[in-house]
Amino acid sequence: MIRDEAKRQDAEAVAIEALGFVAADPELLPRFLALTGIEAKDIRRAAAEPGFLAGVMQFILAHEPTLM
Repeated sequence: MIRDEAKRQDAEAVAIEALGFVAADPELLPRFLALTGIEAKDIRRAAAEPGFLAGVMQFILAHEPTLM
C-alpha cells in the first residue's frame, strides 16, 4: 500500500513538472490552452482536479516535437 502511494506521488510529481514545462513555453502554452479550453488564470485550480495532470501528460505525448 505504501509503495503504491509512493508511485502515485512520483507520477504526480512528473506530471507537475510537465505542466511547468508547458506553462513556461511561449509556444506550447497557447496551444495547450486552446486545445483544453482552459484559461491561463484557471490552471492552478484545474491542476487539483482529477484527471487534469493525466491530460497534461497526454498533451505532451500527442505532440512528438515536445516529446523528443
